[in-house]
Formats: sequence, structure tokens, C-alpha cells
Amino acid sequence: MSTVSNGFSDRIARLKADLIAQGRRVQALTEDAFRAAAERDAGAARHVVTLDDAVDRVDVEIEQAAVAILSEATRENAELEPSQVREVLTIVKVNNELERVADLGVAIAERVAISRSLDQQIPPTVVVMGNSVVGILRDVVTALEHADAKLAKVALRSEDTLEAFKSALLRDAENQIAMDRMTPDHGFFLAGVAAQLVTIADHCSNIAEQVIYATTGAIVRHMTSGWVEIPRPGA
Repeated sequence: MSTVSNGFSDRIARLKADLIAQGRRVQALTEDAFRAAAERDAGAARHVVTLDDAVDRVDVEIEQAAVAILSEATRENAELEPSQVREVLTIVKVNNELERVADLGVAIAERVAISRSLDQQIPPTVVVMGNSVVGILRDVVTALEHADAKLAKVALRSEDTLEAFKSALLRDAENQIAMDRMTPDHGFFLAGVAAQLVTIADHCSNIAEQVIYATTGAIVRHMTSGWVEIPRPGA
């Protein structure tokens, strides 16, 4: 009869720790990218771009380690608990989401580095959006670290607010350009940053969904009426 291997439990725990470290690494990159945008600092933005290599390297290492765990467990007929399988699958999915968040952080930094409108002010709406997204990312990584489904659900509810901020920003930018108070270049810059911030929030929502799945087994879906939690069978 197959039994759960303590060795696999230890490996999953180490892999989870590696994922949390990656989450904090991506969080720091995203914070630095937005700070460079808010402070209109092209030099700092160029530095952020160099941080992506470490994220990419760890991304590959985590995926390879997760595949090795599942492959070896199958080969050795080790009976992993359903919660362990969920955790490994969650690690793979969250790892992918974090890599995409890092790519978006780098895209913001690259936008700052080549911008021709850094002499113009960043509207307060963008600052609020950026700080909110950084906070959401911090919360989902913390929720992942502590298997905190409640905190993950709080992060899910923040996504619609970001969309509202983006819409308000775009309307204001259009008005400012029409009144010749903002250059079109700066308007495009702000719209691009806002869109990337909203997409980061989307990936954070995906991470939050995975945290809820890993900790409770429930599947979360975004419906017209809002977020709906579908309990696991037999729950």
C-alpha cells in the first residue's frame, strides 16, 4: 500500500518558501517600478528593468521543481494528500501569475525610461492607483504565505475599484488634453501606466483565487453580480 512520503512534504514546504520569496521579490520590483513612475525617475526605471533576470531565473526553477515533485510522486507510488496536490498546483499557477506581474512592472519601468513627458505631473489618481495595486499585491503574497483565505477575499473585492479609477483618469486626461493642459504624449503615458496597473490587479485576483482554492478547496468565479465561491464537492 502506498504511503505519503515525508520527503515530499518537506520538498513541498521548501518550494512554498521559494514561492513566497519570489512573491516578495516581485512585490519589491513592482513597488520600485511604480515609485520610478511617480517620481518620474528614468534612472531608477532603468534599474528596475535589470531586476527581471532574477525573477525569470527563479520562475523556471520553481516550475521545474514542482514538475519533479509530481513526477517522482507518481513514479514512486507516493500517496499525496489532496491538499498537497492542490498546494503544488497552486504553486505552479501562482508562480506563473507572479512572473506576469513582474513583466508588467518592467513594462511600466520601460515606459518611464523612454517617456518624453517626465517634466509633467503625475495626477493624484495614478498615485492612488499605484499605491492600491502595490497594497493588493502585498496582501495576496501575505495571504499565500499564511494560507489566509479571508485576506485573499479582501484582495478580490479591490479589483472593481481599480477599474473605476482608470475610467476617471482617462476622462480627466481627455479633458486636460482638450484644454491644452496636458500633452498627448503624457496622456498616452498615463493611460498606459493605468492599464498596466489594472492588469497587475487582475493577476493579483488570480493569485487570490488560488489561495482560496489551496486553503479551502473552493473555486472562485467572477460573475456579473460579483465574486462567487463554489464549494468543493462534499464540503
